[in-house]
Amino acid sequence: MAKILIIEDDVDIAKLVAGFFHAANFSTHIVHSGGLAIQAVKEHQPDLIILDIMLPVKDGIACCTEIRAFSDVPIIMLTAKTAEQDRLAGLSIGVDDYVCKPFSAPELVMRAQNILKRASGKLSNDGWKVNADMQTVSLNNADISLTKYEFSLFNLLYQSPGRVYSREQLLEFAFADHRDTSDRAIDNHVKNIRKQLKNAGVSQVVVESVYGLGYRFKKD
Repeated sequence: MAKILIIEDDVDIAKLVAGFFHAANFSTHIVHSGGLAIQAVKEHQPDLIILDIMLPVKDGIACCTEIRAFSDVPIIMLTAKTAEQDRLAGLSIGVDDYVCKPFSAPELVMRAQNILKRASGKLSNDGWKVNADMQTVSLNNADISLTKYEFSLFNLLYQSPGRVYSREQLLEFAFADHRDTSDRAIDNHVKNIRKQLKNAGVSQVVVESVYGLGYRFKKD
């Protein structure tokens, strides 16, 4: 049974989330303060963390930064903030996904299940190795040379195989410094990624165009 650590100061929200995870056969532990987060992670060794961004004593960004210093446990951040800079801040320090309040608890559980499947290798046992810390990509031990921006784009798609991202979403999620500001920039990055994949001997189309919608990572 997978263990979920819920770090949320709103007691009602924490209980609601825990209830849905219990119904999906997860075990849960709840803490209501950022000041208790690190101790809880080390003590309970969760398989996934639900982390609120607005917490007493220590906020979610600070908690995530400290957790990433010693653990790669998947983290989903809950946030009432909708500003782009807050979402990008979480993604840049290692948050695996984020959900804005108010949110759907069943959807949160499904997102957690998908992340855990990827983390266990059920969706990634295909020869790909993507290292977010080193910003490196390889397939069957063949290195694929990507720039910083190309890696950010590729990694975002790779982490959610099959999910279609619009060009606007890719601009929002993949480029934190806003240097790329047009749809054309996304298309150029995709073109370069495909070229580097081909140079590395990858014959299949893995960064797939979805007409009228955007791009997705195609596993098969």
